Amino acid sequence: MSIFTGLSAFPLTPFQNDAVDEHAYIGLIQRLSVAKVDSITTLGSTGSYAYLTPNERARVAGLAVEHAGETPVFVGVGALRTSQILTNIDHAEQAGAAGVLLAPMSYQPLTDDDVFELFRTVTEHSELPVIVYDNPGTTHFTFSIDLYARVARLPGIASIKIPGVPSDPAAARAHVSAVRAAVPKHVTIGVSGDAFAATGLNAGCDAWYSVIGGIVPAAALAITRAAQEGRAADAAAESELLAPLWRLFTEFGGSLRVVAAIAEHLGLAPHESLPLPILGLTEARRARIAEVVNELRLDR
Repeated sequence: MSIFTGLSAFPLTPFQNDAVDEHAYIGLIQRLSVAKVDSITTLGSTGSYAYLTPNERARVAGLAVEHAGETPVFVGVGALRTSQILTNIDHAEQAGAAGVLLAPMSYQPLTDDDVFELFRTVTEHSELPVIVYDNPGTTHFTFSIDLYARVARLPGIASIKIPGVPSDPAAARAHVSAVRAAVPKHVTIGVSGDAFAATGLNAGCDAWYSVIGGIVPAAALAITRAAQEGRAADAAAESELLAPLWRLFTEFGGSLRVVAAIAEHLGLAPHESLPLPILGLTEARRARIAEVVNELRLDR
């Protein structure tokens, strides 16, 4: 079975005093290894990759591989310039990464040809498998199915991380089927957008690239294993139990600040663990998150 299946957990990169808190970070990686997630993706959007220097990124990648045990580690390598991306890939390779995650970052808007040439250059540069990271919410670039197909035919493309699927199960199945029909059979399809994970997995996605999986892996594994075992109703029910958390993601403007507050509440990260200028949540919102965490018993 491909290592690009199942639950891939995206941990935070905790900060303290404008530097990576290595002790907290190691603790998060070890927690995921003990939980037996299927893979760890460090330096994704939840890992604040865009805010780290190349040296910080190399250090974080090395710590992840060192402390992940037998769990495969994928490393986010996105940057504004192709040369910077290639340097990040070299560092990931030196760290012992099992693959890399690449989002097409930009300041000036990118064209489909820009993005295709980026992935072509990357796959020619290294033999590390590549996860295509389609995250329009942060990159402001949206892949079409035709572009999925072009990029996926490049050697070395292993998986595509798609945005959240439609909430309607039939529409989700149609969307996943359309993507699958466009890409080679060996390329896995991974859903993101945690609230949509159960629907995506039940619709035929091979993987879940998960924000909450990086902080509270037990809850994410319950959804993933149910879907993998064909227990679609159980996967949906496990996701529905987390509906109060999904609502906070929406209400508080996304998942990053919420999962950082959860990690801080659970003692897994220092207070105000996000890199400035990203401010953490207000005390009132933190209190609401603490109530939800305790109510849902997410401390497991």
